[in-house]
Formats: sequence, structure tokens, C-alpha cells
Amino acid sequence: MTDNRMPILRVVPGPSDINANGHIFGGWILGQMDIAAGIVASRRAQGSVATVAIERMEFISPIHLRDLISVFAVCERVGRTSMTIRIEVIAARDRGETEVKVTEGVFTFVAIDEQARPRPVDPPAA
Repeated sequence: MTDNRMPILRVVPGPSDINANGHIFGGWILGQMDIAAGIVASRRAQGSVATVAIERMEFISPIHLRDLISVFAVCERVGRTSMTIRIEVIAARDRGETEVKVTEGVFTFVAIDEQARPRPVDPPAA
């Protein structure tokens, strides 16, 4: 399912991350996705970035306590100051025997300067 890609982030949710239904809070996984996408965006922009939009996010399957969560992210599009990052989250269950795609999304980031103003992703040619 993961096509030998390397995850940007791997994490195991803990007991404090469980909602009333016994599954992991949607906000918790949203935060993990934002962290992973931010890593990819800041590497591409070679500097600071800020999340400006979540264009799409789909919860496909619940995340369980003790799932090993792998977050994959790739930069899909680069504009003058913004980048679109596609994210896919896979849960490994049953001691790694089962992999389940649990969520996916598309986040937009903007490269920012020291004053938190948008800056070009790719510096102008000299």
C-alpha cells in the first residue's frame, strides 16, 4: 500500500488521544498531518512556512489506540509563494500485519519571511 515510500512522520497515539467512541480524535490526526506537511513544505521553501488552507481532508477509517501511524506527504504544486502538499495516513495494525489507509488530505502552505509575510518559494534569479 505504501509503495516503499518513506514516511515523513511516524507516531503511536496514546490513551489521552482517544475520543468518547474509543477512536483517536480527528483533531489529533489533523495535527500530525499538519506537522508532516509542514516539514515537506519548509524543505521545499528552504525556510519558514505557514499553513493557510486545508483544501480537502477525508476520514476513511478510524484510528485505534496502538496503531502505528505513518504520515506520507508530497509537494504536488508550487506557486510563487504557496505550495500544495498531498498527505496520506496509513495505520499499521496487528503488529504490522495489516495496513489501513485512515485519512488523506490536501494542505496549502505559504513561504514566509522573518516578519511572517509571504515570500517567494524560489528566490528570484540574480
